[in-house]
Amino acid sequence: MGATQSVREILRSKGEDVELDEIVVEPQYVLKGNVRFEQVAFSYPSRKDVPVLRNLTLTAKDGEQIAIVGPSGAGKSTIASLLLHFYEPDSGTVYFDERPAAAFPLSQLRRQMAFVPQEVILFGGSIRENIAYGKPHATEEEIIAAARSANAHEFIQRFPEQYETIVGERGIKLSGGQRQRIAIARAILKDPAILILDEATSSLDSESEQLVQEALDNLMKGRTSFVIAHRLSTIRNANKIVLIDKGIVSEAGTHTELMAHNGLYRKLNEMQFEFGVVTQSPAVKDMEEE
Repeated sequence: MGATQSVREILRSKGEDVELDEIVVEPQYVLKGNVRFEQVAFSYPSRKDVPVLRNLTLTAKDGEQIAIVGPSGAGKSTIASLLLHFYEPDSGTVYFDERPAAAFPLSQLRRQMAFVPQEVILFGGSIRENIAYGKPHATEEEIIAAARSANAHEFIQRFPEQYETIVGERGIKLSGGQRQRIAIARAILKDPAILILDEATSSLDSESEQLVQEALDNLMKGRTSFVIAHRLSTIRNANKIVLIDKGIVSEAGTHTELMAHNGLYRKLNEMQFEFGVVTQSPAVKDMEEE
């Protein structure tokens, strides 16, 4: 009965204004990749009394890698939801290339973004179909090129059916690292102007993490990237690190700049390093220190 009620609520709700046909980006809506949050405040509809973002201002220039860090519940994932236009800000504006997000049709905006989450969602079809989801009419050459860039082509070739291999429901027949690389290949094939990564390597073993990190580096080249990070060792080379605390930008700068003064970022770094020394094996510690 509870499940039926949930389904009925979904059926009664107003759907998003999206196009269901293949999306071709019109020239007037092509994104360069500049993003700006201007005095954005937001609370989730179910908890209007709990502010998540409080007058947040944040700027990302075309091609920059912006790392978003902070304590749990600080509002990091909410920034990704607002970028993808899952929600409207309560106040303030999100700008793309200095144009308000509302000036772009939803499908045109999302066609130029890619999201690689921590828990990848694959569909129960073939590897080829899962990669091509990023660009439904992609050629064989484009799919293979995307898989190579994502460090996925080698393991795909080892399967008897190669690109026709069925991944199983939610990709259950693949390892975590393989699923991540399929998701990255999908994003590379889509060729987005703006990329959102939600700690895409946190649940992987050392070998898989290295392969996935190389694939992510290929994916981030030349495009604006927002990297939501929980493990601070993965984002030290970002152009800008933005620390979100209690819904506002508490600190911003490069890793070196933020470590130079005794703020929350430095404390979080030291805590993670100490925790890593206590709990990790020597091999993993060496990788982290490098």
